[in-house]
Amino acid sequence: MYSNEFISKLFERHISKSNLPSPQLVEGFMEDLMGNLFPAYSNRKVVSASKLLEDFERNKQQLIHLLQHIEDSLEQSPAVLADDFFQEIPTVYGKLISDAESIEKGDPAARNIEEVMRSYPGFYAICVYRFASLLHQFKVLSIPRILTELAHQKTGIDIHPGATIGSNFFIDHGTGIVIGETSVIGDNVKIYQGVTLGALSVSKEMAETKRHPTIEDNVVIYAGATILGGKTIIGKNSIIGGNVWLTKSIDPNSTVYHQSDLIINKA
Repeated sequence: MYSNEFISKLFERHISKSNLPSPQLVEGFMEDLMGNLFPAYSNRKVVSASKLLEDFERNKQQLIHLLQHIEDSLEQSPAVLADDFFQEIPTVYGKLISDAESIEKGDPAARNIEEVMRSYPGFYAICVYRFASLLHQFKVLSIPRILTELAHQKTGIDIHPGATIGSNFFIDHGTGIVIGETSVIGDNVKIYQGVTLGALSVSKEMAETKRHPTIEDNVVIYAGATILGGKTIIGKNSIIGGNVWLTKSIDPNSTVYHQSDLIINKA
């Protein structure tokens, strides 16, 4: 059925593959952690504070198990990194509550914050990003990208864990959003579906340079806008209209919109 050469090459791939944890294990950790942090996201019943502590200890052991798969690449032991990660949980949780509140306040369709946490793809993608970003800051390889790609599959929102995103981040609708690795986003930024924060060039030689734009505080970017380039800065308090294509910086307090002729022919 298959040649010996093909089977031999395939076998070499199997024995030389990196020892990464499966996406299923990574997803299980993330889902369990989110269920502990956000009661609206999970149907589990927590009967006592001590039981909740036990649940977080289970999460920590899950993370240690994931990190053991890539232990040779870590700067610290899996146990130390897991301790550091969980020390930061209250800070990340506070940011996520602010994100959820921004979505609830800014979206007339949102009835309450629990609905946002339970069902909004934007909040889910932001949540996964913030934890993936924390691991990325600890120089953990591969696992942060697996996390954000899982969120990408579920929501259509692609946020690289290397991006820097401030507080009160609001993604509305979200499908088709791309936020590149070296993007920098300030506080109180609102982004609609189909927005791309990308690079002008995808050359491999630019891997260590800032390739993606900077979005300053209080900026709104409407659907379908594309903003490219590491030197491109969108000044604070600006509004970027739908379908705008930008490769140059915009001063603070600017409004940029795409103008096209609309022709309606009567039958």
